[in-house]
Amino acid sequence: MSKIIAFFNQAGGVAKTTITQNLGYHLARNHHRVLLVDLDPQASLTSFMGLEPADIDITVYNLLMNDDLEKEDIKKSVHLNLHSMDLLPANILLANAEQELIFAELRELRLKQVLELIAEDYDFILIDCPPSLGILSHISLVAADYILVPIQCQFKALKGTDSLLKTVARIRKRLNPRLKIVGFLPTMYQVSNSLDNRTLDAIQEQLRAIAPVFPPMIRATAIAEASEMGKPLALCPNKHKNTLELFDLLATEMEKL
Repeated sequence: MSKIIAFFNQAGGVAKTTITQNLGYHLARNHHRVLLVDLDPQASLTSFMGLEPADIDITVYNLLMNDDLEKEDIKKSVHLNLHSMDLLPANILLANAEQELIFAELRELRLKQVLELIAEDYDFILIDCPPSLGILSHISLVAADYILVPIQCQFKALKGTDSLLKTVARIRKRLNPRLKIVGFLPTMYQVSNSLDNRTLDAIQEQLRAIAPVFPPMIRATAIAEASEMGKPLALCPNKHKNTLELFDLLATEMEKL
């Protein structure tokens, strides 16, 4: 049975997309069947995978708004074997879903129903959530089994986890009791920055009682370069050893779920 993991934080710029792509690649490299789902209207994951969102005719938006969805509809929209992974892409049309789903029947279950039709084809389905607490994030959490929370090493980001945790608690209570936070991943960390170090200590102290706090993801130029190239970091010439080791660790932990 596939494991569905949502990468969720209402804050932007916390490396959700980078983590989704690279963790997916490391899982695929370990011989797992991996589907990436871009549920952000900014379509950064789609771009990071080397596609041009504006050129894609059928995206996750079309599937969410289809009341008579069949598995063949999904297969037509999935892009196969991009860096050993499959991708359900997005583009700017997904922004319309925030309004259109308000009036849709069983709107909370729309993504869950899409993924249930193809779950048997994958070992891992990774959802890149938008940076908001809106309906797209909600339907991601309803569809997911697990959440991994990237959190930037800034006190403002740490304070924002209160709203995030309340949202998760509401979803778990009302719509998805199986939902579990598998960990917090500190990001954008600079070893030499004293503020980052104090924030990292605070993240570990305040959140480790809720779920494991993974080693921090260091801010590195190589990661940004990989995104520009439309490839996972491991496939780029300028590699960052600590980050690759972190993704290996994360892949091992996700395999234990």
